Amino acid sequence: MRGKKMNYISTRKGLSASCVETVFQGLAPDGGLYLPSEIKPLEGVSALSSLADAERAVLSSLFADFPEEVREEAVMRLISRFPAEDPVPLVKKGQFHYLELFHGRTGAFKDVALSMLPVFMRYSAAGRRVLVLTATSGDTGSAAMQGFAGVDGAEIIVFYPAIGTSRVQRLQMTTPSEPNVHAVGIRGNFDDAQSAVKRIFASKEIAAEAAAHSVALSSANSINTGRLVPQIAYYIVAGARLGCEFDVVVPSGNFGNILAAYYARRLGARIRKLVVASNVNDVLHRFVESGVYDPGPNFTVTNSPSMDIRRSSNVERLLWELNYEGDAAAACAETSRLVSDLDSKGRYELSPSAKEKLFALFSGGVATPEETEEEMRRVREEAGYLIDPHTAVGSFVARKANMAADGVPCVIAATATPHKFPETCKRAFGGEVLGELPPAFSELFSLPEVQDRICDVGEMDSEVRRLFTAGR
Repeated sequence: MRGKKMNYISTRKGLSASCVETVFQGLAPDGGLYLPSEIKPLEGVSALSSLADAERAVLSSLFADFPEEVREEAVMRLISRFPAEDPVPLVKKGQFHYLELFHGRTGAFKDVALSMLPVFMRYSAAGRRVLVLTATSGDTGSAAMQGFAGVDGAEIIVFYPAIGTSRVQRLQMTTPSEPNVHAVGIRGNFDDAQSAVKRIFASKEIAAEAAAHSVALSSANSINTGRLVPQIAYYIVAGARLGCEFDVVVPSGNFGNILAAYYARRLGARIRKLVVASNVNDVLHRFVESGVYDPGPNFTVTNSPSMDIRRSSNVERLLWELNYEGDAAAACAETSRLVSDLDSKGRYELSPSAKEKLFALFSGGVATPEETEEEMRRVREEAGYLIDPHTAVGSFVARKANMAADGVPCVIAATATPHKFPETCKRAFGGEVLGELPPAFSELFSLPEVQDRICDVGEMDSEVRRLFTAGR
């Protein structure tokens, strides 16, 4: 073990690991997710108004195993990959504050953590070769490919729905030509891809085959602590800039981004309420309003494709937190029971005490595709501000709930640039209003699509196996 011990435990069996080990492993050996065993409020949290300072504080608390120079390298890599002086502007438009998280290379909030994860992964791998497996609904894949492109000792494969992503999202995954990055379209949706990736991680046969080729499997999804922890910082930044209590609305599909806000609150950010904004794939909205997690049979492809998700991995971390009453083993047992109910019965229901905790902090709302585009038009007309469809889901939910009316500021996570969704923008605004594309986007349309592999969900194992010998 290297450095100061920062203990993490897994959600199902309470397996102990350092933060370094959690980054390298991604998914815990028991099939669960790692989370910090102890969280203490940060000192001076109200002064952390710059992203770099907030990241340093969060990392020193939750990633203490990593040497300071490694943490600083990760912070500097993040800052260098965001061209703006302020990487995460907090802008007031109309009655809401929008936390702009889309100024990175691929125009989505995933760029923040995925600019840093490769630094942590390289250190945790300690010279071992890593194959990073990633399921994406649209944005994680391109940000992960950008983050890991050219990183020594790392290979990454991204699985994305062949139908459902926007053209820009798809091109961001199919045009990268670095030899260590790979994208494969699947004939299925994000839930199919995510379930298959988890199954591959759990396969002893695949693990043995990987080990025989001196390859270790890890993840760039938010199941990995190296994705989740860096996202906490920008909510701390928002709180420091506001200087008062505030509410947070997060367009959420896989629950990682709003879970980061939850941990920011645990670290001292003055967040009053956490609001989950869903599209019509509204599993998370129904969960936070009822305490029942029921994906149901229906899946809809929408104009906010990064939220077209029904089984959200990071909810498992929240389950553990809601069921923790001072006894970690009991929290693990209850979390395992709920996950088992989801697998065997297709749903689960929280206990009364867990529901009480959930309802005290979380609420939710839904926007249909039509309401999403109407909200895009409204914000432009009333505030002169262009938002993408995911941010519009959050804005609609906040407006419908009459947030900020009581004087408490409402921060909406602006999770992507509208330039990623020109087709939806053109339909919503009735014409071309986006103006000149950012350079990183405009060049996409002239680059060859070198990542042209498509497979069935059942063939994903083979796609992973073929990379065990890549570059050799």
